[in-house]
Amino acid sequence: MASNNVISNLIKKEIENYDKNIKTDDVGSVISVGDGICTIYGLDKAMYGELLVFPNDIYGMVMNLNEDSIGAVILGNENGVYEGDVVKRTNRVVSVKVGESLLGRVVNALGEPIDGKGEIVSDIYLPIEQDAPKIMDRQSVNEPLETGIKAIDSMIPIGKGQRELIIGDRQTGKTAIAIDTIINQKGKDVICIYCAIGQKNSTIAQIVEKLKAYDALDYTIIVNASASESAPMLYVAPYAATSMGEYFEKQGKDVLIIYDDLSKHAVSYRALSLLLKRSPGREAYPGDIFYLHSRLLERACKLSDEKGGGSITALPIVETQAGDISAYIPTNVISITDGQIFLSTDLFNAGQRPAIDSGLSVSRVGSAAQIKAMKQVASNIKIQLASYQELLDFSRFGSDLDQVTKNILAHGASLMEVLKQKQYSPLSMEDEIIDIYIAQSSLLDDAKKEDIHKVLKLTHSYLTTNNNEVFEDIKKNKILNDTIKDKITKACISVKEGLNNE
Repeated sequence: MASNNVISNLIKKEIENYDKNIKTDDVGSVISVGDGICTIYGLDKAMYGELLVFPNDIYGMVMNLNEDSIGAVILGNENGVYEGDVVKRTNRVVSVKVGESLLGRVVNALGEPIDGKGEIVSDIYLPIEQDAPKIMDRQSVNEPLETGIKAIDSMIPIGKGQRELIIGDRQTGKTAIAIDTIINQKGKDVICIYCAIGQKNSTIAQIVEKLKAYDALDYTIIVNASASESAPMLYVAPYAATSMGEYFEKQGKDVLIIYDDLSKHAVSYRALSLLLKRSPGREAYPGDIFYLHSRLLERACKLSDEKGGGSITALPIVETQAGDISAYIPTNVISITDGQIFLSTDLFNAGQRPAIDSGLSVSRVGSAAQIKAMKQVASNIKIQLASYQELLDFSRFGSDLDQVTKNILAHGASLMEVLKQKQYSPLSMEDEIIDIYIAQSSLLDDAKKEDIHKVLKLTHSYLTTNNNEVFEDIKKNKILNDTIKDKITKACISVKEGLNNE
């Protein structure tokens, strides 16, 4: 009897101490896997965009919610995922590490370092997909984002918070414009993010070296989803890069993001959609291909002062085939953005660098993103170049030209030459204004083509030595008064006379 009492007392004690909190995990199992796509059974409560955990610390993202299964994409290497594997929910959407510690680093689409410089220390994570700021939380674009490229800052100005498309055939200098713009942000307190989608790793290595050489890597984050990575990583990359930018934007800082390029992004999404058995539409793209880029680019804006006044300026890049800007993806992105910089193969082959076609390029923000001095000198450049191109075609017939036509052709030719610029040599706004003022004053119309850049360079040297206050005045007052104009004109004439006497 005594032993029975002891046993019953032990049982009572165990029952009292029993932990009533039963732990449950929402788990499913892999039905099929292939090409980076997983079909999973059993995760009935999974959310769209939710992060899933596979064995061996492999992650996935929910992309399809079917009646009896879910479709997920594997983020990274799929080799460790097999049929029958247990999949766990995380109850959170795919997020990326953000913060100051990412500056100067090269990371993959999930924010993990791939530059061999060790771990990135940050406890802050943001979802890769976030709602775009509401209309009332924005303000109009009114502050210039200086690219340092004369042709852009004068004719197609970009403002902080704008979305300006860079479009053109391959090998026409699209990435060169983007990299020059990043280099030009040195000392301007702008955070830069370069998001490479489907580029070669060797190309990214060259870009990293160039940014390092021009001291631009310290304020830049490079997000690399290279051509060797899976389609899901290419799909995630631009959204992750934008979340990294939004962290700084919410602190009231200005951010520049380059998406290089969105045509490869669209191709990766098409591959995912077809593998997930979504209905194909035009050119086999899914029906929501427009929403793919609109929800991305709408996140770029200038926030109102009440929200901190930060901004994200987006420079998406799209590649065309044989200059066809009426193709599906180019027209989609053109309709979403606030203008486009069109790079022409013909101009590039003719030696005009950057090869910007002023007729097809436009900024819908326009002169609102220019200082007054630039408006003064650049207001009618596009019209003059349009007249020049029209008369140039006419003059090729070899007919006799009157003096007025000759003057327009000479002025247009000198203007085109002034707008030429070497790569990795962005100019300050003051230097750009002086160059364009000299060209617009017809001071170079009678100069030899090969002497134009020599005249400009010597004029800058002359002003630096004798009238350095010209640069300071333009920088401070942001206007060209008659005194400054006279000093620039006299300096240019003096330089030309010196060259003629040699």
